[in-house]
Amino acid sequence: MSSDDSTNAPSTGDSASSEVTSTGSTPAPVGRREAVREKAQQVHVRQSRARLVRRAAWISAAVVVVAAVAVVVGVTVGGAASKPQLSPDRADQDGFVVTSISSASSSTGSVGSPGAAATPTPTEGEPTPSPTVTASTAAPVQIHVYVDYLSPSAREWQLANEPQLSSWVAEGAATLTYHPVTMLTAKSNGTKYSLRAASAAACVATYAPASFFQFNSDLLKRQPAVDSDGFSDKDLADIASANGTGDEPKKLRECIETEMYASWAKAATERAVAGIDGTDGLSLTGNAMVIVNGEAYQGEMTDPAEFSQFVLTSASGKSAKNATPTPTPTPTPTPSTTP
Repeated sequence: MSSDDSTNAPSTGDSASSEVTSTGSTPAPVGRREAVREKAQQVHVRQSRARLVRRAAWISAAVVVVAAVAVVVGVTVGGAASKPQLSPDRADQDGFVVTSISSASSSTGSVGSPGAAATPTPTEGEPTPSPTVTASTAAPVQIHVYVDYLSPSAREWQLANEPQLSSWVAEGAATLTYHPVTMLTAKSNGTKYSLRAASAAACVATYAPASFFQFNSDLLKRQPAVDSDGFSDKDLADIASANGTGDEPKKLRECIETEMYASWAKAATERAVAGIDGTDGLSLTGNAMVIVNGEAYQGEMTDPAEFSQFVLTSASGKSAKNATPTPTPTPTPTPSTTP
């Protein structure tokens, strides 16, 4: 073999080297790819499992919260349902009849009793007329007063008419019934004074009925200004105690300070606004209203003479309606004499 042949002949070492070089860029073996895929699947499984655990935790927490709310609502509703709606035992058509008037409040006014018309001085030669209505022969005049203890009009009417009201009740010529209402509840800086005062009045009527008229009058005489806080529940209890506590002073104070009849007072006001029993379609439209024998008084709240005249007119009208007509005797004919 010549030197040229030996130079040009392919080398076995060079061939092996080219094969190694060419195989160096080939894909990874199948076993390696499978390992990578399996590892990825394991990571995915772990992530999915973690999401499921978190979701289960959220659901469990939500169930616990809902259950807790349900328990609270159930207890609240159950407690409200089991708590009776308290109403004053002495309430008569949502009002309180005055049963007693102290000597301090019963001074006789300048206007006479509604049970008897004024008797004019007889003219000489004329027969003395008999009174048309008297306390002894006619039913008492029925006076119903719807009073919001924050109402200036209610205060004015009470102060003007208290002397003659006391006289009429003492004589039995009139029945006087007060209906506490709550029309001005929103006019006391959020303290709901009208509502609390009405509840307190119901407490006094229940536990110290003999003091109700004095307490009612005292609240109006000491009336707070509109848009003020008004008296606290403790103050109301102190005012009640000063006017007489009855036989159960502790229960009276507890009743007032816990606002025991607040719900009743609100409901009674709503009933009066819807319609007043015993009247011809009357309903409460203001924060002070006086009804005499089923008719609303429309006169001046500060004029006792005008109110007295209205009462006298109502009393006379009631007497005329209820009076039994006296039969006129039939004259007996005189027998004629035959000549």
